[in-house]
Amino acid sequence: MYRLTIHELHERLKGKEVSAQEVTGLLLERISTVDPQIKAYLLVTAEEAMAQARAADKRITAGGIALLTGIPLAIKDNMCTQGIKTTCASRILENFIPPYDATVVKRLKDAGGIILGKTNMDEFAMGSSTENSRFTITHNPWQLDAIPGGSSGGSAAAVAADACIAALGSDTGGSIRQPAACCGAVGMKPTYGRVSRYGLVAFGSSLDQIGPLTKDVEDCAIMLNAIAGHDPFDSTTLNIPVPDYCKVLVKDIKGWVIGVPREFFGEGMDPEVEGNVTAAIKVLEGMGARVKEITLPHTGYAVATYYIICTAEASSNLARYDGVKYGFRSPAAKELMTMYRETRSEGFGPEVKRRIMLGTYVLSAGYYDAYYRKAAQVRTLIKEDFERAFQECDVIITPTAPTPAFRIGQKVQDPLQMYLSDIFTISVNLAGVPAISIPCGFSNHGLPIGLQIIGRHNDEERIIQAAYTFEQNTDHHAKRPALA
Repeated sequence: MYRLTIHELHERLKGKEVSAQEVTGLLLERISTVDPQIKAYLLVTAEEAMAQARAADKRITAGGIALLTGIPLAIKDNMCTQGIKTTCASRILENFIPPYDATVVKRLKDAGGIILGKTNMDEFAMGSSTENSRFTITHNPWQLDAIPGGSSGGSAAAVAADACIAALGSDTGGSIRQPAACCGAVGMKPTYGRVSRYGLVAFGSSLDQIGPLTKDVEDCAIMLNAIAGHDPFDSTTLNIPVPDYCKVLVKDIKGWVIGVPREFFGEGMDPEVEGNVTAAIKVLEGMGARVKEITLPHTGYAVATYYIICTAEASSNLARYDGVKYGFRSPAAKELMTMYRETRSEGFGPEVKRRIMLGTYVLSAGYYDAYYRKAAQVRTLIKEDFERAFQECDVIITPTAPTPAFRIGQKVQDPLQMYLSDIFTISVNLAGVPAISIPCGFSNHGLPIGLQIIGRHNDEERIIQAAYTFEQNTDHHAKRPALA
């Protein structure tokens, strides 16, 4: 039962073949079996999940079943959950219990979804491997000595290990798509503003976006239907109609023009990634699409631009963690300035400190114009690159990550190499456009490889249709890791 997708399990629940309580019990049992190996969860909320399952069964009996009613889900631990710890995998929020639900969590609950627990992540979503967590390192279900990607590695690993039916992650520079690629899941970053960020603990406010991690594209559409839409609590959400994404689940891209940017293929890409992505493009071509080489000329500046903007925003957003109002406070502090310094020194991990210091530097007097202002200007050029490209094509296809999942510990001592793990995803966040990662093959070592499909602003429908068409003509998404 735990191997089913949302839409498959929905039919079982609707037909009364199984109850929400039975399904939730099976998933909790599955978590207890596989999570000691995977370490996807920071917190399993078994009691609350069973209470929600009982409520879902009553709803189903009363004839009020929606697509997510009775479906067990996981939530990345940077989204507020009322009465349940939200730590961001950081010591500084180790015992923080929010008084409210994030909008996305509330919408899933309103749809009848069951929250199994909170998943591991890189501290404050800063990382590409889930090795920066304060509490544990998550392992890739396909190969336990490999990273699951990051920063939503716990959510991606839980989906891949069938330790939930679907999950939510957040994406600042690839943090949904890159772990989806590493774990063989489907992961989507919607258009900036399509999904509310209210209740998401902020990292980079102009870049962050919440999205689904699922077992197939249809489940991605179902989850996006539930969480998308305007929210009066988030002034950056778009006040525009939300389409029914399930209506575009059709196998047809005949006549579409697929843009393949030359800047994304070349030095530094693993040959197995290039081979599988090239084969995937040929599959789409065989379905009637026309492939066209395009250029995104400012791609080479994306990594530098991103790590100026995101660290500047992190420096500002994380200034609130000072030991005064909530969160960890150093017990050694005797006076105010010492309390600030010791709290932040003890409460943040090395990667978070690195980014705060970088961000503070680029915002400081005498350096603001040289770094932050210049990065903001280059960001505009990157956005304009996409706008021009979409005048020539319907969607853009790239690899999701330059390599399959690497070994745990392989890049911990080399931050620059770690940052380059997101080289193919960060441009999307800088431009604010939507993108999806879907499985497109496997390496010789049996590790998944992801294909990224990028669309125009607010055109999630087109990338879902392209992803669904590819998925229905291949079987990569149907494969599961062999866990003991």
